[in-house]
Amino acid sequence: MPLMILNALSDSQLPVYGDGKNVRDWIHVTDHCRGVEAALKEGLPGEIYNFGGASERKNIDVVKKILHLLKKPETLISYVEDRKGHDYRYAIDFSKAREKLRWEPAVSFESGLLETVEWYKKNTQWWKPLQLRRYQ
Repeated sequence: MPLMILNALSDSQLPVYGDGKNVRDWIHVTDHCRGVEAALKEGLPGEIYNFGGASERKNIDVVKKILHLLKKPETLISYVEDRKGHDYRYAIDFSKAREKLRWEPAVSFESGLLETVEWYKKNTQWWKPLQLRRYQ
């Protein structure tokens, strides 16, 4: 997501693998952190707990939403060759975390994406030096 947001902010091409229809389950960082905290406090040693966002989206839909939020044209999308063996779908079953830790995601995809885009818009002093280094 950072690459897409930063490229859009700088009017650079947004590389999308294949046709962009690969599906991912997106989770907001605060939800993930709450999950890790719940596992530390309530989880059992040696157990595995998965944390998902219940927010499956096609990559191309996420990219288009970022462009829309930034009022940028979809012509910035650049389809690139898909990676060999690239999984079509990543999905997370977090039912064990829900049952054992009483955890579930609290941040919706839409509000989390808006918050993330706004953070990058307001914090250029943090990411601009990183972006400049990328091109050197």
